[in-house]
Amino acid sequence: MNISNMLIAALPYLFHMVPAAHAQWHGKIEIKREATARGTPEETTKTAIKIDTYLDGPVSLFRIDMPFPDEKTDFAGDPFNPTEGDLKLRLGFRALKSGDYLFPSFFEVTFPTANPESMGSGKYQASAGIRMIGPLAFPLGEPEAHKSQFEIQLQHVQSFAGDEERKNVKNTRLELTAYDVWRETYSFKLKLKPVVDWIQDGKTGATLEFETGWFFAPAWKTWLMVGGRVWGADNVASTYETRVELGISRTY
Repeated sequence: MNISNMLIAALPYLFHMVPAAHAQWHGKIEIKREATARGTPEETTKTAIKIDTYLDGPVSLFRIDMPFPDEKTDFAGDPFNPTEGDLKLRLGFRALKSGDYLFPSFFEVTFPTANPESMGSGKYQASAGIRMIGPLAFPLGEPEAHKSQFEIQLQHVQSFAGDEERKNVKNTRLELTAYDVWRETYSFKLKLKPVVDWIQDGKTGATLEFETGWFFAPAWKTWLMVGGRVWGADNVASTYETRVELGISRTY
């Protein structure tokens, strides 16, 4: 059994045993399934596991992101025959505050751990980003039942080492998000994700995503997301033609 299959088999134990073993920790465990059509190498059909640990101090977040792309990379994929993708580690820094606005930032490193190598970028990548989070007035009836916010995130990604025969990575990504929680039970998210691919002389592309979620039990959430390309060629970094995503998470 390879590493990816072992991790997937261990998921039920992660969801239930990690909080018990480390009761002083706070964080979130998430698993999601993405079916993607005509995506760039990092945006293919896959299963992904993300583990967040929330910390006190200047560093407020430690994240490990483990993608398991399907051996078959088309929309249908092959969920029971995953490969190993490129591992990502992120450090998030305590948010700066200005009035009702928060400004968290982060630094992320991507490691070319994919097996086979063709399922990843083949490059070490460094990334830095900053977000602005602010309140958003709900425009329709019953505003007191809603908790809404908007987010703007700017992120730059650049490769710095790895396989010299693989294409370099250098792009700038913007995310514009409107997010709402209704009656502390249902969530709705609309996200526009433009990107500038500097390796392709500043060629641009963008995807638009809509997500609806359900907090079905204390600390548990599930969601469904659909997305698609709104402009740009299909070879622009970090874009895809069509995606359907189903996920579940537990906070602890």
